[in-house]
Amino acid sequence: MKPTSRRKQDAKTDNHFPYRHPVTVIIDRLLGSTHPDFPKTRYPVNYGYIPGIPASDGEEQDAYVLGVTKPVKYFTGELIAMIHRKNDMEDKWVVVPFHTHWTPETIREQTAFIEQYFDTTVLML
Repeated sequence: MKPTSRRKQDAKTDNHFPYRHPVTVIIDRLLGSTHPDFPKTRYPVNYGYIPGIPASDGEEQDAYVLGVTKPVKYFTGELIAMIHRKNDMEDKWVVVPFHTHWTPETIREQTAFIEQYFDTTVLML
């Protein structure tokens, strides 16, 4: 299955999230890979971007993919949360397999390898 682009939108300005609909994430930091600027930081989850959806930094929207236990090149799942960074301009989206249950605490635990450096709030959608 080839990833498809989604309708352009900015979560910070119009609050229209494509939750409860398929969202495809292109993975550019595979589970097990290291951060390009901080090689001691290893990704315990897949991480990438959602094509066609601009973020507040002008790049495409970043997203963590949780609940997938192997490295993947792309993933289609359900957008369930946004990690709002109070001390940064970028928020991160959280995409998971359909029909799975997640709590803010579990999301915080699985993204702490990066999010520990920011003042964040997990907003469930």
